[in-house]
Amino acid sequence: MAKNSVPMTQKGFQKLSEDLHQLKTTRRSQIAEYMGTALADGDLRESAAYDEARMQQSENEARIAELEDLLARAEIVNEERSGAPFIDLGATVEVESGGHKHVFEIVGTYEVDVLKGKISDQSPIGRALQGRVAGDEVAVQTARGTVRYRILEVRYE
Repeated sequence: MAKNSVPMTQKGFQKLSEDLHQLKTTRRSQIAEYMGTALADGDLRESAAYDEARMQQSENEARIAELEDLLARAEIVNEERSGAPFIDLGATVEVESGGHKHVFEIVGTYEVDVLKGKISDQSPIGRALQGRVAGDEVAVQTARGTVRYRILEVRYE
């Protein structure tokens, strides 16, 4: 990987591309409409609506620039493994800890969605799991102490 590349899965790249498209089309139109309404109201020196519209526009354009940069530097990881059972970016991993099963998908930093089980390859759990195989046990240092995980299954979808 190049020094400034951003590793991500194909799904993550697609999601960021869709987000970018939405910001450039739908969101820009919404802000322009809101700004037009504020302009029609008159005196802009005291218009909270106009100030709000400009702030939204600024935030939207900053996010567009950020996504364009990420996508330009994206390096899509090859999620197709030839039977390789090792955990890497793009793997879905089923683990057990304290009698409870958890499923994690190892993703790039900009794809994280903890509520959906998508954890960063750079997170403590993600780093501990990388390179491991089903049957391995790992210990992860967390804010609440050490958590032990037994890897039950590794798959690439």
